[in-house]
Amino acid sequence: MSDIKDKVIAITGASSGIGEATALILAERGAKVVLGARRADRLQALAQRITDKGGEAVCLAMDVKKREDLTALVALARDTYGRIDVMINNAGIGPISPLDELRVEDWEEMIDVNIKGPLYGIAAALPVFRQQGFGHFVNTLSTAGLIIKPTMAVYAGTKNAMRTIAEGLRLEAGPHLRVTNISPGMIRTDFADSMTNQGIKAEMAKRMREMAISPDAIARAIAFAIEQPADVDISDVVVRPTAQA
Repeated sequence: MSDIKDKVIAITGASSGIGEATALILAERGAKVVLGARRADRLQALAQRITDKGGEAVCLAMDVKKREDLTALVALARDTYGRIDVMINNAGIGPISPLDELRVEDWEEMIDVNIKGPLYGIAAALPVFRQQGFGHFVNTLSTAGLIIKPTMAVYAGTKNAMRTIAEGLRLEAGPHLRVTNISPGMIRTDFADSMTNQGIKAEMAKRMREMAISPDAIARAIAFAIEQPADVDISDVVVRPTAQA
């Protein structure tokens, strides 16, 4: 199973940005995509776009903060297609701010979505992968965890926590399970929407206008990792704008 065609691929955060772009590219290449996100209307519209073009897609309105929702997403994949080949833990938020502002609710939300969400995805898919004898986890991280900058302490911390967890998972996975981390730089998405500091939100929007690249760039990187032969594990990929320092 070295190609994308006919692979059953679940994607969280699939209703926009990187998740949406990934769903479209994978479906175009013949994958059966299982889409999860909170915004049911956008999710259903995306699934319809894919099926209208001859692709295969099912969707589930879900929240990665709820473990049972990740279990339901994996169950949807198995009930519909009989298995799950790839679990893409993509959902994430970034309400960044200086630590001095003590936006503790934002910190907790990032921990819940960016760390616990992927862990729930692992908990849902790992037993199935073990039973099948194959499977692939893909985690969307960030260059913010590679170069720490002011205002991004907690956000970068959540991404580096997942980087550590994913490496531990890779070491425990054995010869039949694969683990890939994708670290995007400045990508043209709605990343700034969750920010509660209006000054930082405006600055982030300005930087995106100046240098952000299409989420298709990340989608192509994810597709590259998935399409490798089963004995090839693409562990870490960094994709950023050429102009980004």
